[in-house]
Amino acid sequence: MLYYLFDWLDKTFDIPGTGVFQYISFRAALSVILSLVMMLALGRPFVKWLRKKQIGETVRDLDLEGQKQKSGTPTMGGLLILASIIVPTLLCAKLDNIYVLIMLGTTIWLGMVGFIDDYIKVFKKNKKGLPGKYKVIGQVTLGLAVGLLVMFHPDITIKEKSTVDSYVSQHNVNSSNHERAVVEFSKDPVKSTKTTIPFFKNNELDYAKIITWMGDWTKKWVWLVYVIVVIIVVTAVSNAANLTDGIDGLATQVAAVNGGALAVLAWVSGNIIFANYLNIMFLPNVGELSVFIAAYMGATLGFLWFNTHPAEIFMGDTGSLALGGIIAVFALLIRKELLLPLLCGIYLIEDLSVIIQTTGCKLYRKRHRLPASQQVPIDKRPFLMTPIHHHYQKKGIPEEKIVQRFFIIAVLLAVVSIVTLKLR
Repeated sequence: MLYYLFDWLDKTFDIPGTGVFQYISFRAALSVILSLVMMLALGRPFVKWLRKKQIGETVRDLDLEGQKQKSGTPTMGGLLILASIIVPTLLCAKLDNIYVLIMLGTTIWLGMVGFIDDYIKVFKKNKKGLPGKYKVIGQVTLGLAVGLLVMFHPDITIKEKSTVDSYVSQHNVNSSNHERAVVEFSKDPVKSTKTTIPFFKNNELDYAKIITWMGDWTKKWVWLVYVIVVIIVVTAVSNAANLTDGIDGLATQVAAVNGGALAVLAWVSGNIIFANYLNIMFLPNVGELSVFIAAYMGATLGFLWFNTHPAEIFMGDTGSLALGGIIAVFALLIRKELLLPLLCGIYLIEDLSVIIQTTGCKLYRKRHRLPASQQVPIDKRPFLMTPIHHHYQKKGIPEEKIVQRFFIIAVLLAVVSIVTLKLR
């Protein structure tokens, strides 16, 4: 909204300084500041209101150190996170940009799914919350919508590096430093199912090749292949982020780090000069996503003010499902979803630990012919407890130390993910 206001002021009255809103970098900086300030300003009153309404977390007895003290801690803080993402984005971003609209839709949709789960837990006093199948339905629905939009919306395109004579040179002036760059990209934007593969020199994969080798008749089904990929990515990352939200500050810090890395990747993918220098596909208009992801970073960093150990508030599924879904959809839109196993390595480890634990226990019961309801002895399990952060808690490592070590690993993975743009 502010973009359109200042654009009108600039064109109508030629007021000095109003043209600064044309710069994505300025609007992204303003977005992160607004988001952070909004979170810090509203956080304390929101926590007090939740305490007054007795909207607190019901903690399961997992026999973990400091667990009982967390019972009654206000939850559903994800509502504040979502507001701190949506409001700055509405103020600072171009609202006719399809990428921004998709991210806003993702935030609201998964926030609603998480809110229903939290509502059932808090107000209906049902610890199980929303049944898992309904969460998956919500995630699959989002994946379907995003996949179809990417495949068929006319504004979601790419420009590839020039490879044949029919392509023409484009000239672009970088208004920030007035350097002229000559870049060879396709004359017109094209629809594509291509994505980026990390560490490979020719770092592009076309999902269409998964089936088109079988003949021309398969071309009409390429959209279905892509939609399936999107659904898998959205569901997996959203659930993994939800699993990571188990100890104070862990999910929030990891989300902030992942958001920072994605901000860099979006910036270079949407800038014709950097795309040329890094020899990657140029995504027209995707740079506007930097404004959204800046608000995401501000919201998560601001939430840490209240969520660090000992936490004054929990985000609940309202926040964790949405944060994971945002990371997944954002990576898909900038064609970097194959980087997620590396960038979101913490999510992957948390997810795998649960899968390994569940599989190991099932095999033990089958081997010893035990009923499904019988607990497997702790010394016979792959981990003392899952997700894996609880395993380290069981080993006696303080909660704060686990969070900070996971944070350091997340930063390292984010740096390596960015470096893959050249390391190939």
